[in-house]
Amino acid sequence: MMTGQVPILVLKEGTQREQGKNAQRNNIEAAKAIADAVRTTLGPKGMDKMLVDSIGDIIISNDGATILKEMDVEHPTAKMIVEVSKAQDTAVGDGTTTAVVLSGELLKQAETLLDQGVHPTVISNGYRLAVNEARKIIDEIAEKSTDDATLRKIALTALSGKNTGLSNDFLADLVVKAVNAVAEVRDGKTIVDTANIKVDKKNGGSVNDTQFISGIVIDKEKVHSKMPDVVKNAKIALIDSALEIKKTEIEAKVQISDPSKIQDFLNQETNTFKQMVEKIKKSGANVVLCQKGIDDVAQHYLAKEGIYAVRRVKKSDMEKLAKATGAKIVTDLDDLTPSVLGEAETVEERKIGDDRMTFVMGCKNPKAVSILIRGGTDHVVSEVERALNDAIRVVAITKEDGKFLWGGGAVEAELAMRLAKYANSVGGREQLAIEAFAKALEIIPRTLAENAGIDPINTLIKLKAEHEKGHISMGVDLDNNGVGDMKAKGVVDPLRVKTHALESAVEVATMILRIDDVIASKKSTPPSGQGGQGQGMPGGGMPEY
Repeated sequence: MMTGQVPILVLKEGTQREQGKNAQRNNIEAAKAIADAVRTTLGPKGMDKMLVDSIGDIIISNDGATILKEMDVEHPTAKMIVEVSKAQDTAVGDGTTTAVVLSGELLKQAETLLDQGVHPTVISNGYRLAVNEARKIIDEIAEKSTDDATLRKIALTALSGKNTGLSNDFLADLVVKAVNAVAEVRDGKTIVDTANIKVDKKNGGSVNDTQFISGIVIDKEKVHSKMPDVVKNAKIALIDSALEIKKTEIEAKVQISDPSKIQDFLNQETNTFKQMVEKIKKSGANVVLCQKGIDDVAQHYLAKEGIYAVRRVKKSDMEKLAKATGAKIVTDLDDLTPSVLGEAETVEERKIGDDRMTFVMGCKNPKAVSILIRGGTDHVVSEVERALNDAIRVVAITKEDGKFLWGGGAVEAELAMRLAKYANSVGGREQLAIEAFAKALEIIPRTLAENAGIDPINTLIKLKAEHEKGHISMGVDLDNNGVGDMKAKGVVDPLRVKTHALESAVEVATMILRIDDVIASKKSTPPSGQGGQGQGMPGGGMPEY
């Protein structure tokens, strides 16, 4: 800025600034680049990405949230798109790729309107009108059902795009079983807390060796070899204090003047542990699961009494064990009575792979359960874990909402058709934005077709024709390379996944569109001797993209 001939510096030296159309273009390009990075992973025929981090660890996945989380994204706008996938994953567990691809396409369509001179605020208003109408349409076309057959279809659709291959049917049954086990009815509403489904993984065996446990698996072994390997009709004590002699808070010394008293002192310590074990035995407990440590002497006496004990159990596992077995967690051994003990048919130590694990099985009406994943390699097990977590979440929200939609791009095709008609009723410049929104939705069926090697243009034409005839459930049939009835194929998506993906995509797209000025501070230079990168360079400013 110049007044007369004197320059006035408003921003700090080295700050980079982009304004107006240039800033908008760069932001839209960054968002499109992120969307394109994950677009090829969409759908059952989507490809995978291999991500190698700075220390050489490898992740192979086609889960949108995982890919974007592991990518080292630098551009500030691209980071906003990554946040969309994180939010979608946290809220509903699936549809992360859909949300990101939609965000990119909404911005791409907006770019065309910007070139025609439509103001960003008008586009934002149009997009908001479109998403509100889309929600009404989705509620209208949603089907209602919470039976096991529907939940199984939901699980199968969520698993279909993952690397679980031939085991999908088997895994879908486990997911439905687990969700039904932890579902609770509160105030007439079904609530499913997926935190009560513990998913553990151990490599070795095949994916078909994965098992559902009506109880909890703990990644710990018994503390003493003389303890029984299996306890039938287990009475379980959950203790969150240490079975050790407490140290004093302040520093204290015990002085023994008579050598003969040393043995008395040690005997006193032993008696304390004897009494602890006596209290446990008296309560009727034959299994002790302790959150803290168990002293060696206490271990010896517990083994002598035939009591199975595990130490240093995680707090979260203790809470799940309480829900599964009906036990109450106690701090003071004096509170240990038969009424606070939990029950299970069997508590058993098993060798899984190279490790020994404790299985608490056969709990009556457990409100917390486990799934133990097996697989050939760490990469396989990790991808199955990601797939199962997605499937559990989507089955849980369908159980809660009781509504679902047809998949395979059927919903997007129906929305695109109806919103195009709705745009005419709105009129004005917003009409252009609503039409752009409707066009952007077509990216989902188009991408599903592209990823399966089907002609996307012919597929979209056929799909539009079917929806014009009123066939709501028609979507992209990837098995027969064309258009098919998703109702007959059992391809279903939860209602909440679709609505959340649409809302998230619109929120981030409108936010990015309204940015017309990017001011980036100069990057701080590392101190001398820590690499010369950035030293002596003018600016530093905006990250490269």
